[in-house]
Parts: sequence; structure tokens; C-alpha cells
Amino acid sequence: MNQLYWYHSVHSSKDIPSVIRHFKLIFDLTLFKTCSGVAVHLNSAAMDSRTKFVLLWMLLSSTSTGIKLDGNGYVDVIIAIGAKVPQDDRLIDIIKDMVTEGSVYLYEALDKKVYFKEATILVPSHWKSKNVTKARTESFEKAKIRIDNANSTYGDQPYTKQYGECGTMAEYIHFTPEYLLNDAVIQLYGLRGRVFVHEWAHLRWGVYDEYNKEKPFYHSNGRIEATRCSKNIEGQFYEVTAGGSLQPCHIDPQTSLPTDKCKFFPDRNQNTNSSLMSLPSLDSVSTFCRKNEHNNKAPNLQNEKCDNKATWTVIFEDSVDKDALQTLKPLESPPPPPSFKVVQRAQRVVCLILDVSGSMEGARILQQRQAATHFLRYIIEDQASVGIVTFSTSASTLRSLTIIDSDITRETLVQLLPKRASGSTNMCLGLSQGLHVLQKDNGDVLGDEIIFLTDGQATDNIAGCAPSAIQSGAIISTIAFSNSAAQALTEMYSMLKIGGIFFIAKDDMISNQLMDAFASLTLSTGDYTNEPVQLESVGARTSDWFNGTVSVDQTVGNKTSFVIIYETRFPSIYIQSPSGSIYTQTNMSHDGLLKTVTLNIPGTAEPGDWKYSIQTTSNQAFTITVTSQAAHDDVPPIIVKTHMNQQFSDGTKPMTVFAEVSQNYRPVINAEVWATLESETGSEHTLQLLDNGAGADAFQGDGIYSRYFTKIVNGRNSLKVRVKNQGGQTRFAVQKNSGAPYVPGYVVNGVVQLNPPKPPVSEEPLEVGNFTRTATGESFVVKLSGTTPPNFPPNRITDLSAEIQEDTVLLSWTAPGEDLDQGTAKSYEIRWSFDLDMLRNSFSNGHVVNTAAVSPHEAGSVEQHSFNLSFPIQNGTTLFFAVQSEDEQNAKSETSNIAQASKILHGPKPPGVSNPGMNLTVLVISLCVVIMVICFIVAVTAWAKHCLVNLFFGFPYLCPGKSVRCR
Repeated sequence: MNQLYWYHSVHSSKDIPSVIRHFKLIFDLTLFKTCSGVAVHLNSAAMDSRTKFVLLWMLLSSTSTGIKLDGNGYVDVIIAIGAKVPQDDRLIDIIKDMVTEGSVYLYEALDKKVYFKEATILVPSHWKSKNVTKARTESFEKAKIRIDNANSTYGDQPYTKQYGECGTMAEYIHFTPEYLLNDAVIQLYGLRGRVFVHEWAHLRWGVYDEYNKEKPFYHSNGRIEATRCSKNIEGQFYEVTAGGSLQPCHIDPQTSLPTDKCKFFPDRNQNTNSSLMSLPSLDSVSTFCRKNEHNNKAPNLQNEKCDNKATWTVIFEDSVDKDALQTLKPLESPPPPPSFKVVQRAQRVVCLILDVSGSMEGARILQQRQAATHFLRYIIEDQASVGIVTFSTSASTLRSLTIIDSDITRETLVQLLPKRASGSTNMCLGLSQGLHVLQKDNGDVLGDEIIFLTDGQATDNIAGCAPSAIQSGAIISTIAFSNSAAQALTEMYSMLKIGGIFFIAKDDMISNQLMDAFASLTLSTGDYTNEPVQLESVGARTSDWFNGTVSVDQTVGNKTSFVIIYETRFPSIYIQSPSGSIYTQTNMSHDGLLKTVTLNIPGTAEPGDWKYSIQTTSNQAFTITVTSQAAHDDVPPIIVKTHMNQQFSDGTKPMTVFAEVSQNYRPVINAEVWATLESETGSEHTLQLLDNGAGADAFQGDGIYSRYFTKIVNGRNSLKVRVKNQGGQTRFAVQKNSGAPYVPGYVVNGVVQLNPPKPPVSEEPLEVGNFTRTATGESFVVKLSGTTPPNFPPNRITDLSAEIQEDTVLLSWTAPGEDLDQGTAKSYEIRWSFDLDMLRNSFSNGHVVNTAAVSPHEAGSVEQHSFNLSFPIQNGTTLFFAVQSEDEQNAKSETSNIAQASKILHGPKPPGVSNPGMNLTVLVISLCVVIMVICFIVAVTAWAKHCLVNLFFGFPYLCPGKSVRCR
């Protein structure tokens, strides 16, 4: 895509008019080379309108949200301040200083190739800041850098939410206001600009930390080393007593490594410039570890997750910027400071654009009314403005923008929703009318939202009205309702991505997908106490009883509603509270035209299990949707977010389902999480997502539940996740996987200078009561390159560990599957070596371990294998191990992570730890002794020569008392 690559490299998202001007230039080119290398004549009569439409959206996609490289400079860097952060305009200036300082460090770190060119700061709507402009598509949820109140696990320590594969962009960086406002933290973590570059490397390039607080020391060539990169970083080991004094470290007899109290204190002045992923606070450290200096034996996450590659290698060969970084030339002079824009989002302004064409008549128009009613009653927040537009052969405004200021206003809008459908499907007319409605409040549509729903193919050319939608600055979310909904909607969103969300929704009532789509159309500000939370969404067809339980936990309860939709006949409904109170139809509101029964719980719903029972005598479909909000203004609710790692897949790379369960940034672990993936053709697959640190899951116990999705089929697919407490085992986690490294102190002129202690954080896991949640992720599209789904090999084993007990080796790992992390693999191949690099680069040349007695268990099981080598393992020996697995089609997995184990035997009294500085002193003394010996030999030789000469010339009396000085 040479022309498109040029196009993206010279245009930033702000340059929309030039995008349109250059469109005709590029589109008129005779030949266009696609990603697959196939040449397509753009002006060929054989090209259908759909292909032209796709190319149009590709050419105009520079307005999409997300960080980009514009030449050598990063643009579209969004930094969002959470709504719960009190106004303090100093934050804006400090953010600017941090990014400006970070730009200089970034420029130096990557051979003067890149820097920060443009950044946008999104401030909360309640701030009264000056010199702010209206936000376009920027939002807190989509910002990659967040300034928000602390995660109780991390405190004010900066960290990056990272759970993808090595080289994959992370979710976001989290700084707290206290970190930015309190200069005392600079002593703990280093200059903010350096810390920003450290976290940026996590975020943008998917590299991992090169230090390890869980494994701060390891054995290497008979020595104890601190986990770091590079090994050229010098320092000393000490324990810090409660009184703040230093004492030598002690050895743990179980591990033969220093005890937990032992700390590594780096020298303040170093002779190395790497690495920023290890100790960014050191003045001399200015770049990343390269291959020739990478410490590939250190037990850190970079080695574990990135196949022992150097961070520099990952950045230049595996990251999203790999192609650009390999071709960009260094800047000839230092870059200019970044430019900043401060923007603010006011109250939401939303226009519903609803399809009322002939194909919507009947059940579809009713389902549209039911879902839109749910949105207007329970989802859209107070003080938002809402307008309603319909389209078919023509477009009409049913309601201009109206502020939601009471329940009466909500009901007024509900009554205006369309009830009849006829005519053709002129999407451009609807889109144009919706933009016109949005313009009426202040003359533009910047940051306003469009919710566009259709069930059919467009009868007009939607590509023709795309440029105006792009230039408008509106956030456009699309809902493709039914299998026949226009593919143009999918393509529009895939290429445009201007801040909105794309959903598909079957017109099968039981799926409840349309209700779920409307319930997901929120625009988060970071204040989750004011946002709706879906507790339940389920459907069934029955001629008898439809029963279930919804758990209302302590974090929710306000504005709780049960909405039951029936297909044909009004059923009998009973809802029982945890204390036994029974609600019947007399306590509920019934809308016969909408076929909806609603129970609104007054005040705060009672915590505990709510049971519902619905009885019918006729065979019909039912759905129940339960929504609530936070019970307290200062306690955010438990929330669930879900997404796929790819929104558009050709089947060549595995697809992964992610679900994050958290409460105020705290991970919720040990929950039961199930994902349902359904294609538009009706194929449905259910997966249990796991937080076990194996297979698709990056870290155990981080509240991110993951699984590979292997049963992919062509077409559009929906994603829905259900979460509940797993047998009372659910907890809030205290584990953390990364963060800006805290340094306890430095060695200055041979003396350790201690830093202030790191502020304590919560380390006590808290129980979570019974709770239920459902969440709907963005829909995704599969277009297989072949006729059948690919056959994936077993997933790579990522948690292999090794231990040597006398002469026995014990290996442990989590079993992979037949297809990635599902099913059961056929066999294992285990190899070992004295040489880590050899085993990593040439697995087949390693020494084979007999695995005849090892039968793989089902994916997710714990595997263990113990064996003896053919020779006694000597004290001080370090061995390296790796595993490959194979499936029934003889497809082999990638080589596992490299596990290492050392045999270290001490005497009856465990020794202390000698410092690297002390070792250096011994080395110097030894060198002096060697020099003295040499001098002595030289002196004796010279003396002998002297004597011989004197004897030869007859002066024997000169031999005895003469000495030779060693110079």
C-alpha cells in the first residue's frame, strides 16, 4: 500500500481539508497496490461500488482515534484527567512539562528518530479552566494516558495496564494527581520525563520491565547478581534495618539467594547508558538495552514475555512502529517542543438516527422501540441532550435536541419513538438530517454523538456522504440490526473509527442483543458512580417457568430496574428480594404496546440474591435486563469491560477474548467468567475465560480473564460476557505486575544514601460478596483467507519453571491445548542445555529429555515432570530448559519460555552476601599481588644479570648488596 503509506505519513488527524483534497489525487491513480500485493485498477469499470467504498474509508481513516507517527513525531497522544479529580490547573502545566521533558529523553533514547509532536489534554467537564476548546472524539475511555485517583494496589506509583503479547500496545498509562503534584516522588522514581518514557515503552511498544521485585536476585556463573539490564550497572547489596541502618545481606538456605530484606543499591554514577526499562532514575541511563548488552539470563518479565529478547530488539522488530523505526532517518537537529491542546467535553449531546424503512415493519420496529426506550429511561444520563431522527425514503426529525431534566422528559422522548415503518433505506438522508439536528444547539457537532441503526442495505451511496461525516467531528456509533443490515456499516466503522462503537444485533428476541447494544452506548468520564451497570441480560423460550437469580452486591443498588420483555402474552411475574419480600405485577408497570413489564426498586436495592420467576402457559420468548448504579457516591461499582484483540480478522492470527473485572482499578480475581461469541449466521460458542497466567492469559491474578477463540467463522460476530462470584472465592487482588521502579537509595562515593521509604499500599486481599455482571463488547468481523478455519497448534507455554533438588530436575508448567489453549495436546518434547542462547535459537540441538511417561492433560491443568540427567549435577551448575508441544496434526507449538535452575550447595552455616564493590576490591588486591610477584621475578632476574656482568668484568664485590627497584 505504497500510496496509502505515504498518505498516512504526511497527514495528521487535524488536517481534514487536505485529506479531502488529496483524496481525488490518490483515488485517480491508475494503479493501487493492496496489502496482499494484488494490483487493482481504481478506475476500472470492473471495480464494484463496495470496493470503492472500502478504499474511500481507508484513505479517509487518518481521522481515526489512536496514537500515530507523523514523520518523526508522535501525534494524537490523548491525556485524559478523570472526572473525580478536583480542579487544579497546576496539573495541566505539570503534564506539559512531563511530556516536553519526555520528548527530549525519547529523542535521545531511540537514536534521535522520534519525539512527541502533538498532545491533547482532556479536562473534566466540571473544571472551569481557561483557554480550553471543545473536545472532538477524545474521551476518557479511549485515552491512552490517564490522570486519575490512585489504584489502591499501586498507590501513587505510575504503572501501565499491560496484558497483551510482547510487542503489543498496552491499554493505558495511569498517573495519579498526587504523583504529578508532589515533587518528593522524583526522589523515589526519578525525573517525571524519564518515568514517562519508561511507561511509554510499555504502552506503545509492548516491552516489559527489566527489574523484578519478586525475584530481585539470581545466580550467574557462581555469583549472586541483581536482576537488571545491563549487567554493567554497578551497586551494592544491603539490608535496611527498622532504624534505617545498613547491614550485610543474609542468604536464604532454601533458595541460596539473599532474603527478602536484601536490597540492591545502584551507584549514582555509572559507566553505562542502559536501560530505561531497568533503572530510568539513573542520570547516565538514557537508552534501552541492545542485543549486545542485554542480560538475557535475568529473571525479569522482559525475558519471560519476550523470548529473552532485548528491549531494543522488540521495539525495532516486533512493535507497532517497527517498519517506521527501521526506515526513519535520525533528525539532524533537536526536535521542537511538543504542541499542546487543552480540550473539554460538555454534557453529552446525542442524536438517535433510526431506520423506519419497510424491512423494519413488525417485530423489528417493536424491538427498536423497546431498546431505545431502555436507553432513554436508564442509560442516557441526566442533563444530556437527545434528539431523534428517522429515515426511510426521506428523513424526518421527530424531536430536536432536548435536555434530559426529569423523568417526564424521558417519557416524552419515549412516546415519540417510531411505531410504523415503510419505504426505502436512504442512509445518507438520515445521516445528513442527524448532523443538522446536532448543529442547532451551538452551530457545530464537535464531540456530539450519533447512534445510527439500520437493518437493511442502503438504497443510496453512503460513500458519497462519508466526507461530511468525517469533517463534522461527531462520534458515530453504528448498530447493524439483523443479518441483512448493510455491510457498509461494518466497513464504515472499520475504516473510520472516529470514537464510536460498532455492534451487530440479531433480530432474534432471545439474544437480547439490541437491548445490550443500546445499554453499552455510554461515554465514560472516569466517574463510574454515575454510570449504569448491567447486572443481568438473558433470554429464553418456554411454555412454563423462566427462573433465575441476580446478585446485587454492596457496590450497586441505586436506580435498580428489572425490565421483562415478552413475545406474545402477558405472563405472571414474581420477583423476590433477599429478605423475602415478593414483588408481583401490582408493584410493576406494564406497557402492553411495548410488551414490557418494569419493576423499579425504590431507594437503594437490598444487597443479596434477588430471585425472579416468570410463568407462561403459551410457548413464547422472554428476556430480562437488570440495571443498577453505584450505591454510594464515593464507592465506584464493580465493572466489566470486554473486547477482542482484533476487530477484523482473516484467520491468520489467533483471536483472543479479554474481559477485565475491576473496582476502582482494583483487579477482581477468582471470578467465574463466561464469554458467548455468536456469528450473524447463528453459530454460537461459549468459552470460560481464565485468569491463570497461561495460554492467552498474560498474568495470573490480575483481573484480566482471557481465552483464545478458535471456532471462528466468516461474517460479523457479537461478544457478550457474564461474570459472577465463583463459589464465594472472589477477591480483590493486591498483586501488581509492573510500575515505575522505586529505588531505595544510591551509592555515592562509596556510601549508601537512602531514599525515603515508599508509601505503603494495601496488601490485604478483600473478599467480594455475591455479584453478577454482564457486558457486551464491540462486534468483530471475520473474513477467512481460506475456505475453512485454520488449524492452530498448541499455544506456547509461558510459565515453565525449573528446580534442581540434589540430582533431580523438577519442571512445572500449565498444559496447552490441541488448538491453542483448548483441548488436549498429543505430546511434549523437552530439551535442556548449558547455553541459554543455543536453546532459544536452536531448540532441536538441545539435549533431549525422555518424555515417554508424560501424557498431556487437558488445557489449563498443572503439569509436572521430574527426571535425572545422565550425569551428576555439580555444585554451581546452571541449566536451561524449554518445552514444545505437538497436536494430532503434528503441528508444533512455539518454544516455551526458557526456565533456568541452579544447583547451589552451602555449608552448614549460610554465608552472607559480599557486595559487588567488595568483590571489586578483592579483584584489585589480587591484581596488586600479581604485579608484586612479577616485579619480584623481574628484580631477581635483573639482579642475576647484574652479578654475572660484574663477575665477568672482575667486580664480584658489587654483587651482594645491590638491589633493583620495581618501577
